Amino acid sequence: MKDREDFLENDEIKDLFNEIVSLKNKLSVLFKQKYNRALPFNELLFDRWEKAKQLGFGSGTSIYDSVIVFGDVKVSFNTWIGPNVILDGTGRLEIGSNCSVGANTQIYTHDSVKWAISGGEKPYDYAPTKIGNNVFIAPNVLITRGVEIGDGCIIGANSFVNKSFPSGSKIAGNPAKEI
Repeated sequence: MKDREDFLENDEIKDLFNEIVSLKNKLSVLFKQKYNRALPFNELLFDRWEKAKQLGFGSGTSIYDSVIVFGDVKVSFNTWIGPNVILDGTGRLEIGSNCSVGANTQIYTHDSVKWAISGGEKPYDYAPTKIGNNVFIAPNVLITRGVEIGDGCIIGANSFVNKSFPSGSKIAGNPAKEI
C-alpha cells in the first residue's frame, strides 16, 4: 500500500508500527489458542468487563470495545453487550440483569424526525427506553425511543421494535409484533 509506505518513511514510526504489528500477531495467536477466537485488534487489547465497570454497569456485565455508548445508560448485572452495538441514553436508557444484546443492535432514546422534516426548526424528541431483566435481543435489532420491553422477552434477529411489549413476549418482524 502506497499510503503505508509513505507513512513509514520515518524510522521511529516504522519501528513503533512493527512493534504494534508484532503485539497484534502475538495476541491473536494467544486468543486463538486459549479461546478459539479471532478478534479485531482493539478487542484483543481492551477488557470487556473492565469497560463495563468503568461505565458504572453492574458486576458481571461485559461490553465490547466497539460499542458506542452516549448519554444516561444504566445496565444491571450479568448482561452481555455484543460488538458494534449503539446504546443511546440521551433520553435515559435502562437495561436489566441477565440480558443478551446481540451484535449490531441499536437501542435509542431519541429521534430527529421532527427536527429533520422541519428543516431544523423543531427539537429532537426524547423518551426513556427500558429493557427488563432476562431479555434476549438477537443481532441486528433496532429499538426506538420510548419502548419498554418486559422481563423474559425474546426479540428475533433483524426486528424493528417501535412499541412496548409485556413480560414473556416473543417478538419478531418489521415492525415487530408478538409471535
